[in-house]
Amino acid sequence: MPETLPPAGSGTPAAGQSTPSTLPIRLRPLTLDDEDEWNALRWANRDWLAPWDSGDPTHGSPLTFASWIHRQRRAEANGTGALFAIEHHMRIVGQISLGAVVYGSMRTGVVGYWVDHGHAGHGFAPMAVATLADWALADPLGPQLHRLEIAILPENHRSRRVVEKLGAHAEGVRPGYMYINGQWRDHETYSLLAEDAGEGFVCRLMAAR
Repeated sequence: MPETLPPAGSGTPAAGQSTPSTLPIRLRPLTLDDEDEWNALRWANRDWLAPWDSGDPTHGSPLTFASWIHRQRRAEANGTGALFAIEHHMRIVGQISLGAVVYGSMRTGVVGYWVDHGHAGHGFAPMAVATLADWALADPLGPQLHRLEIAILPENHRSRRVVEKLGAHAEGVRPGYMYINGQWRDHETYSLLAEDAGEGFVCRLMAAR
């Protein structure tokens, strides 16, 4: 039987017992009730996020919000991914996801994230990735993966600062890695490993403040 991710709201980063209660953000599963708030935030950030947005090279029909959320619930059920809102003061300020999860001898997954323009530069993205990493790599209630991959466009200097703050391993450039703005773009790839966690990625960031 395939492994599954913990159900939304139980054993997620938002509920993980190892997550300090003093964090400026929290992660929680996106739900159908978030449609209006999420759509408004994405619309307000359309120009800010456009250079980094991935697309469908087959130009299939776009998903509705409800279809997208249902797809995410299926991914959680079959253990291939999880999706979370990044919240600050009870408002959504971004999104982070764990996808392409592989178990067996690899136990790896891919992390993607974005943060609202008005909240950029306040450390929310590094904290969100650290929180997700602690859950995905070290929390006994999480999927207990060994490796997380983060891929960024070479000109995305803000994302590079995120991985640098977390001490991620630079793994080099992958040619034609992802479809961005109508082109297959090269990406720099970085990784976080379970043995890097120590007392926790969140604790490391909090101590560095």
